[in-house]
Amino acid sequence: MNRPAGALALCFLFLVASLSGPRVGGPVPVYGYEVVARYPHDREAFTQGLLVRDGKLYESTGLRGRSSVREVDLRTGTVLRRHDLPGAVFGEGLAEWGGRLIVLTWKSGIGFELDRGSFRLQREFRYDGQGWGLAGSPGALLRSDGTSWIRRLDPVSLRETGRFQVTHRGLPLDGLNELEWVRGEVFANVWPTALVARIDPGTGAVTGWVDLTGLVDRQGSGLTREDVANGIAHDEAGDRLFVTGKRWPWLFEIRLVPPG
Repeated sequence: MNRPAGALALCFLFLVASLSGPRVGGPVPVYGYEVVARYPHDREAFTQGLLVRDGKLYESTGLRGRSSVREVDLRTGTVLRRHDLPGAVFGEGLAEWGGRLIVLTWKSGIGFELDRGSFRLQREFRYDGQGWGLAGSPGALLRSDGTSWIRRLDPVSLRETGRFQVTHRGLPLDGLNELEWVRGEVFANVWPTALVARIDPGTGAVTGWVDLTGLVDRQGSGLTREDVANGIAHDEAGDRLFVTGKRWPWLFEIRLVPPG
């Protein structure tokens, strides 16, 4: 998930170019953002998954030999607890279900389940294909693999029970990465862009975009091309939306601004 193939890169260039106006292709609205609050974020965290539960922030990070699952103090960015993943794996998406933290890996075909209370490893599980994003939804976990497909997983067995394809104006949308369930929609970072797709889980259609361009001062922060926007967390209790990126110095609480 670090370097796009040529065709995929061209696809994203075309997509980004289409955002020059207030709407994507006309009928699909593009939302802006207002920054509600800004919090420190660990510059060493290659963010892959992000979630808020019971007022607590959890994060999974990638890179081989540096992958982990963390509980983070939202206001200070301090890592309160950390479970390091095996050195050979590349950590990916993170979700919570029934007091369990479930984390994927990129190409290893293996995932890990931790007890949220103790941060102790409970079990490992296997799956086919790559692991990118993971999110909880009513009755199922949702997994992305860098393609246009989102797979539904049984939250107990973690086996695939179905899948749907995400499309933008009828065409498959590749690069789906970090996922979050937000008020009946799936929000997905589209790698390697600053765009978040808002997806109807019933049809797979992109119903809106969130453009995070300019949220962080990339040049001033010394970010590389790999340090893209990634990480969406919705605090359901407070109806707050948080976003960050790989090795970003800040985590932002944002409010969406409708087009126009």
